[in-house]
Amino acid sequence: MSEETKMTPEAEPETTAQPAAEQPADQQPDAPETEQAAPEDSPKTEDSKKKDGWFSKKSRELEAAKAQLEAAEKAAQQAKDQLLRVAAEYDNYRKRSAREADQKFNDGVSFAVNQIIPILDTLDMAANAPCTDENYKKGVTMTLDKAAKAFQTLHIEEIEALGKPFDPHFMNAVQQVPAEEGQESGTVVTVFQKGYKLGDKIIRHATVVVAE
Repeated sequence: MSEETKMTPEAEPETTAQPAAEQPADQQPDAPETEQAAPEDSPKTEDSKKKDGWFSKKSRELEAAKAQLEAAEKAAQQAKDQLLRVAAEYDNYRKRSAREADQKFNDGVSFAVNQIIPILDTLDMAANAPCTDENYKKGVTMTLDKAAKAFQTLHIEEIEALGKPFDPHFMNAVQQVPAEEGQESGTVVTVFQKGYKLGDKIIRHATVVVAE
């Protein structure tokens, strides 16, 4: 055997070190606890962010809806107030127009009646004058009755004066005479001309004689 192939007793076969990756799992060092907790915390953080974003979005939507509702309520209240004002103005206009129409009608009636009253005064004197022609007197009386009915239709009233206390709002005194027995001072004893009124409107004052 040659010297090259002869093994010396001192030489020992070299042992190769076992790679760390091939070491048994139970012999590998444990990973730090912080590194193991990190993967578990990461999904929770992501879910929390999603939830926070969802709540924030819903909160903004709720605020926007609340603002729209307040604006709608304000607009509705303004529209209601405006309608109430228009209704009140229309009611006032309607009442004012009715009063003006009534006033114009009464003025027209008063003007027409003032033109007719002198004719009735003449007919009234003819009816009270002595007359032997009964047919003539009856015709005058019938005319006065028809005039009275027409006045009633127009709401024309005769002012009651004879035997009443003198009232300057409805009567004109043209003479004073001594009071007879049983008569009170200031009482109307004679009516020269009849007075007429339409509601509160005086068409013609009664012309009267008053006891002193």
